[in-house]
Order: sequence, then structure tokens, then C-alpha cells
Amino acid sequence: MAALRDLRVSILRSSILRPPENVERRLIFLSNIDQQLDFNVETIHFFLPNLEFPPDAVAKRLESAMEELLASSYDFLAGRLSWDESEARWELDCNGAGVGFVEAASELTLAELGDLELPNPVLSQLAAGKADAMDIEDRPLFVIRLTAFKCGAFAMGISNSHATFDGVGFRTFMENLAALAAAKPLALPPCNDRRLLAARSPPRVVFPHPELFKLKEVQLGTEQPPTLMETSPESIGFKCFRLSTEQISALKSRARADGSPPSAATGFNVVAAHLWRCKALAGGDVDPDKTSTVLYAVDIRERLRPPLPRSFAGNAVLSAYGGMTHRELREEPFGRVVEVVREGSARMDEDYVRSAIDWGQLYKGFPRGDVLISSWWRLGLDEVEFSWGKALCCVPLPDPHRDIAVLFPASGGAGQGMRALVPLPAGAIPRFERLFYDFL
Repeated sequence: MAALRDLRVSILRSSILRPPENVERRLIFLSNIDQQLDFNVETIHFFLPNLEFPPDAVAKRLESAMEELLASSYDFLAGRLSWDESEARWELDCNGAGVGFVEAASELTLAELGDLELPNPVLSQLAAGKADAMDIEDRPLFVIRLTAFKCGAFAMGISNSHATFDGVGFRTFMENLAALAAAKPLALPPCNDRRLLAARSPPRVVFPHPELFKLKEVQLGTEQPPTLMETSPESIGFKCFRLSTEQISALKSRARADGSPPSAATGFNVVAAHLWRCKALAGGDVDPDKTSTVLYAVDIRERLRPPLPRSFAGNAVLSAYGGMTHRELREEPFGRVVEVVREGSARMDEDYVRSAIDWGQLYKGFPRGDVLISSWWRLGLDEVEFSWGKALCCVPLPDPHRDIAVLFPASGGAGQGMRALVPLPAGAIPRFERLFYDFL
């Protein structure tokens, strides 16, 4: 079947939802982790038809639920990012500017879209819009768009500033949205105290942090810092690879056979090691003694003492890292690569986390590595139960500006394996694909 180029979508209604006038305007502190994430994340959540909940009824429930959320502890979603020149940092201005809510309809059926999990630029027509093209201080922090298909199925496209949530915080938000849409109380009220991740005074950086790239020392009143991990859109393409549960089990067995302990040979660690090795070696003629660095996001909620509340709404993720030369990645046993990945997570204790946060207080910069991985695999977005059912699948829209591989569950949930959405230069795709299957 020829690739779709137009979903034939029409906008039915577009509105701005705002908190009630009696909600007090305030400024919310953003941590040094939040500071690095001033870009939008777009996800599409597909739902099968439900005769009791046609798309227009779903839209009314979602709109009502969003208005309730904005009247409570999610009022910050209606705010805007604001640059504080005196402190040289971003903050959240809860100014009630509003979130976007859009209803749309497609002339196609859901089946006509084909494989929903493959990176397809046409799916961007189900997203909220071109918010990243706006000036950052005018950009909505949250937009939701419901698109109905001719068959009765529908897609919920969400665009949100990464400064508002990490993956766990977004999952909590979705559970609360589902609860209010079902006329139930909040499933888990969010904790909005982002000062729990404030830097110490004075900052104490006690580790070298090779995973972080220092641009320059922060001077108060200077220009805004660059956005995290931007790359040229012309240089990056995306390829989606599926790993079955059997293939993941085979990678675990190989790692253990190479001497990796069972505690190290987790599903994530073996997949991350596999992708790291393939992407590093797919680059063509590279100095074999050059070091390749893998970075991946680690949830730090349980690593602090005391732990952060499970409901913490801000970004509570830092980049763990591992480094090996290209020669080592090619010649060392797979179990050793897995062990290097594990070591990255293992070093992320209270002392290391606080040192990394303090590093962000002293320097403008962001995570640095040539292979970056973000895992939605076990996040459970497809397990959130709405009145009209769980999502058939939840997929990230690839961002050509960011060289980040995203892992997400295959249709049917994490138990059915996973997909890896991998950004690659066009010339490296054939080499990566060959290595991906040769190393399995």
C-alpha cells in the first residue's frame, strides 16, 4: 500500500481552556533538570470505537476533565515559561494564558493508517500543531487534540512542554485525566514542590560528570541557554525496529553466558547495550580507539534520601552514562557491554544525583553523548483506563531536531515486546540495520 501523505483532517472546533479567575497567579520554581527540557513532546494515543462513547461524547468529557484539572493542582499547565534575567533561569508563570483544546475529524478509517507504530510524518496531522515554531514565552505548555476517524475510532494527540512533566509525571497526569473524565476523584494528586530538587547552597560538585557538556559559566542577566540536544533536521532520519520477547530473552541469555550477572541482564540493559553497539559501529570509518558514550534516562525518585513522592510532577530524571571505545564495542563480549550500561545506573545514588543537580546550578550545559536513549517501554501509558477503554497503542512522534532513540511497547503492551525508534543519518541506516540483526 502506498504511503499516506494526507489524513484528510478537518478542524471542527478549537478553543482555549483557562483556570477559573479565582485561581491565584503565581511563579513556580523550575529545577536545574527542568531547565534543560524546554522543548515539546508529542504523543498520539489511539482508541478503538466504543458505541457507548462516540468521539463527540469523549471530547465533551475530556474538555470537562481538563477544566477541572486546571481548577486544581494542574493550573500550571495553563501558564507559560518565563525567563528570569536576574537569576538566568526559566520559571513557570501560572498566568492563566490557557491550554489548547481541538476537535477534528478525518475522512479515513483507522485501518487505512496502516501500522501505527512505524515512524510516519503523516501522523503529525493528529498532533496539536507547530508549537515549537512559536516564541518560547508565548508557547502553550499543553495542547490536546481529539481526531475522530470515519470508523468511530479516534486519536488523542497531546503536545506538552517537557518542562512540565517527565514520563512518570505524564503517566500520573493521564491517570488523573481519566479519573475526572469518569467523574471520579483524582487518582493521585500531584506533588508540585519542585524545590525538592533545588541545588544545595553553596553548590557542591563532587564528581567529574563526563555525561554533562559545559557550555560556559552562568552569568546573571545573560541570554537564554540553547535547547537540549538539538541537531540538524536535514541530517537525521528515523527507523523503527521491533524486538520480540523471545529476542529480548535471547539477549539476556547471551549476556549471562558472557558472565553478566542476572541482576545486570535486565530487559532494558540488554536492549540499550544492543542499540548502543549497533549505532556506534554504524558510523562507518571511526577511530577504533575513540570512546563512544551512551546516555539513558534514570528515574531518581527512589534514589534520593528521603525519596521523592511518587506523585512528584516535575522532571525527576537524570542521564546515566557508560563509555567504551569502538574497538571494545566490537570485540568485547556482549555481557561486558551490558555491564557497562548497568554501571551507569548503579552510580546514580543520592550523592551523585545531588552533585549533578549542583553542576546545573554552576554551568549552562546539558547531557552529552553520541547514543542517547529514552525508554517509555515500561511507562504504562497504554494501561491507563479511560471510561471508553485503554489505548490501542501510544506512540511518540519523532522529532528530527533531537538525536534521541525512544523505546516503547509494541501493540498489546510491554509483554508483547518493544519497538525502538532510532534516529540515524541517512547513510548509516543500512549499516545499522545489518548490525542490528547480525548481533541478535
